[in-house]
Amino acid sequence: MSTPLADRLRPDNLADIAGQEHLLKKGRVLRKIIESKNIPNMIFYGPSGIGKTTVAQIIASQTNMSMHKLNGTSASTADIKDVISRVGTLGTEHGILLYLDEIQYFNKKQQQSLLEFIENGSITLIASTTENPYFYIYNALLSRCTVFEFKPVSAGEVKKSIDRAFSLLKEEKNIKIELEEGVTEHIAYTCGGDVRKAINAVELCFLSGKVTKGKVEITKEQAEEVSQRSAMRFDRDGDEHYDILSALQKSIRGSDENAALHYLGRLLHGGDLLSACRRILVTASEDIGLAYPQAVPIVKACVDSAIQLGLPEGRIPLAQAVILLATAPKSNSAICAIDDAMNDIANGVSGDIPQHLKDSHYKGAAKMGRGVTYKYPHSFEHNYIKQQYLPDNIKNKTYYTYGKNKNEQAAYVYWQKIKNGS
Repeated sequence: MSTPLADRLRPDNLADIAGQEHLLKKGRVLRKIIESKNIPNMIFYGPSGIGKTTVAQIIASQTNMSMHKLNGTSASTADIKDVISRVGTLGTEHGILLYLDEIQYFNKKQQQSLLEFIENGSITLIASTTENPYFYIYNALLSRCTVFEFKPVSAGEVKKSIDRAFSLLKEEKNIKIELEEGVTEHIAYTCGGDVRKAINAVELCFLSGKVTKGKVEITKEQAEEVSQRSAMRFDRDGDEHYDILSALQKSIRGSDENAALHYLGRLLHGGDLLSACRRILVTASEDIGLAYPQAVPIVKACVDSAIQLGLPEGRIPLAQAVILLATAPKSNSAICAIDDAMNDIANGVSGDIPQHLKDSHYKGAAKMGRGVTYKYPHSFEHNYIKQQYLPDNIKNKTYYTYGKNKNEQAAYVYWQKIKNGS
């Protein structure tokens, strides 16, 4: 079976790796570590197809270490012991590099089985993961490794790899390749920063291309077919999912309606209508809140409409909700107030409910002093009468601070006049 084009094109030196300049550019920490040939235990974190495995292979090659590759989805503790058994054998005089791909699939016991051997230097571990290592890798192992984050490759860098891929195919097959305008650009921009995905698309285009008069003709339509829906990384259970939701809320909070629409679009493109609805609903109260309280029922109506309509029509009321929230005045006074109150409760800052507030709707309550001195506010002017509501030990506690927006300031002025008797 033929080796995939992506493997045939895999770089064998750092200079040919697409992207990752923040790690591999001259003078950067990872580059200096590799050049020193004193390799520590490391974790490579980032999406698929952006060079993590390639860098590990280059490290093994440049240090003459014996590289053994395991995958967390299929490897067992016995596989790890088999690698360890090779320590000190022929061909391992420069050390063993264990490359453990997708380490997030290893359970705690499997991860712990590595500790003894990386601590005594029997092996050097490079683990890779597409999930946040601070969530998926146990602290004992994480504390013994240095984490390096790999990032999606820019379209410009991906295009260079695509050009190299077409050139290699042309050389290997000894045939001319004729590309319709826009083919390379389309693949580069729709691979989501995944170089391997882009090269796979190149190979599919080549294999499906029309052969005429000793040349392969590749059209933009072919490129669109092999790379459809691949421009965005989306995993409902992974980091990218929560990163998009976070970016959506922070864009609304920052009053950037264009960015908010972009992240809403990414969620909906991935078919995740419900997560978008939930995040938009909470944002209405958390970030707009009392500055524009009417936003809550309006957004709720938009969300209900979106759920009833489904996709693609549901995108319209959700866009309306997002634009409304992003362009509305902002206040976080409600969340700050409830968090402050709950923090007191969690820390034991509480007390007995004042007697006059306790339930008095039962026989004998008056004898116990329950509700006897309670004053009914509606019986007084402005429906207000001053009396103690908080427990004695926190009776002067302030949880809510009026926000500096028109709506809350109007309420502040109103109550100041009434409570101060002016």
